Amino acid sequence: MTNQPYGGYGAPHGAQEPYAPYQQPQSQAWPAQGQGYDDPFADQHTQQWQGQTWETQMQPPVAPVAAAEETSYLPPQGVAEPAPVAGVEPEPEYGPATLGGNARVTDAQRARAEGRSPIIEPGLQPAVLTAVLGLLLAGGAALGTYALLVPLVVLQGVTAAGWFRLNGMWPARQGIALGFLGALVADAAMLVADRSPGVILGTLGVWVLLSLMMQLRSHADPDERMYGLMATVVAAALAIAAGGYLAADADAVVVGAVAVAAAMVARALPLPTAVSVVVALAVAGGAGFAVGGMETDGALIGAGAAVCALIGHRVASYDYPSRFVHFTAGVALPLAAAGPAVYILGRIFT
Repeated sequence: MTNQPYGGYGAPHGAQEPYAPYQQPQSQAWPAQGQGYDDPFADQHTQQWQGQTWETQMQPPVAPVAAAEETSYLPPQGVAEPAPVAGVEPEPEYGPATLGGNARVTDAQRARAEGRSPIIEPGLQPAVLTAVLGLLLAGGAALGTYALLVPLVVLQGVTAAGWFRLNGMWPARQGIALGFLGALVADAAMLVADRSPGVILGTLGVWVLLSLMMQLRSHADPDERMYGLMATVVAAALAIAAGGYLAADADAVVVGAVAVAAAMVARALPLPTAVSVVVALAVAGGAGFAVGGMETDGALIGAGAAVCALIGHRVASYDYPSRFVHFTAGVALPLAAAGPAVYILGRIFT
């Protein structure tokens, strides 16, 4: 029996003749629908198309090899990496902090590893910023109430942010915003009430309740809620208490702010701690005496404000603070802590 071609696609299934692929002329159009697809064994054969297909028409041109070699990075040839020694693990890229010191660890990590005191003082740069802010407070007080308000608002905002960062709580946008808002409300209320200091206590009481309500809505653990509540209350209290500069007499603000500025610069000098504290108090008293009209009252106001400022400086140095803490809490806490003292001492001696 002679084998006949079947449907133009090759021999039937089971024939011994070798299979010849179908050659379609370039000029032949696609077959009409329903024609040439009635072979039940057609899906068992592989068709080889020699004409242009869709993929070859849409293929992007291939860049020359020379261009690829020019634009690509090739590692040096012939350099082999050393084989690892059997049984020896590779050393870590950076080792842990050691007693001998490590150039890649922070001062706080090195102090912790060496068992030294967690007190790290801010240093000269934050002290200079504190002095600049103190001089702005003094100049604003000399010019008038609204001129004093501008550096005071800056001081209150940095105080709220620095306290949260000092306690390791960052980001804490709600707590910072709440403390700063309390300070702004207290300032506005004092301006309305003719700078009455009672407004500070009233605002502080209201803000303690608001802080408590905010923490009650939190879904954190009870210990974390208590920690957040204390941080929020203290941040608000410090920021609001800094408004004592606005309630105090203008002359007292000038004396106290200049004294704090001088004390912080003297405290940053490379001296032993006890010596630098004594020097800072002496410098503050002298600055208050000079600015206060060469009177003893000015020296007392300056020394008293410096004592509170040194306490704030010590708090900002505690528990391995970071550089950010030094440039927020380290700058603001000395001035914020001296605010109530300036008001009280100003009422006593002026």
